[in-house]
Amino acid sequence: MSALSRLINQSFSFVLNTSNLYKIDESHAVKHSMDVFHYAKDILQHENINDPTQEKIIYSAAILHDMCDKKYIDEVVGLKAIEEAMNDHLTNEELKAMISIITTMSYSKVKVNGYPDLGKYQTAYHIVREADLLAAYDIDRCIMFGMFNDGVEYSDALIRAKDIFTKRVLAYRSDDLFITDRSKEISEALHQRACDRMNTL
Repeated sequence: MSALSRLINQSFSFVLNTSNLYKIDESHAVKHSMDVFHYAKDILQHENINDPTQEKIIYSAAILHDMCDKKYIDEVVGLKAIEEAMNDHLTNEELKAMISIITTMSYSKVKVNGYPDLGKYQTAYHIVREADLLAAYDIDRCIMFGMFNDGVEYSDALIRAKDIFTKRVLAYRSDDLFITDRSKEISEALHQRACDRMNTL
C-alpha cells in the first residue's frame, strides 16, 4: 500500500472515530468528508499539479477539515488530536500547512478575514476551500444539520435551509468565491441543480 493510500485511510478512520466520539452528525461526518475529498481530487487533477506533497496536504485537509469545528468540539482539542493522528503521515511542514488550511478556509472566516497568504500552499488552500463550498450545494445536508443540532422538525429545518441557501450558498458564484476554472464549471451545474431541488421541496 502506498504512503498516500495509508494517509487517506488514516484520515477517514480518524473522521469516523471522531464523529462517533463527539456525536458529529451526518452533515459534517464521513459522507461530507468523502464529498469534499472527491471534489478536491477532481479540482486537483484539472489544475495539473503533479506534486506529492501538495497532494498529501490537499487530501488530508479535505477529509479532516471539520474535525476541529467549534460547533462540535473545542478547536484546540480537535487540532491537537488531528496533529497526533497525522504525525506519522505528514512532515512538520506538511502538517503545519494542512492545519493552516483547515483553520482559515471556512466561509465565515473568509467573509470576515479574507484569504490568508499561505505562500506555496495557496493553490492547495483554494482547492480545499472550494471543494468544501461545492459540497455545500446539497440542501438535504443543510436540512439535516437543523434537525440534528437544533432539534427542529423537518418543515422548520427546510424553511431555514431555503433561507440559508438563498442568502449564502446561491451567492457563492456572484461573490466570486470560486477561483479555479474547474470549480467555476462544477458550481454552475450545482447551482442550477440546487435551484431545481429547492423548487421541488
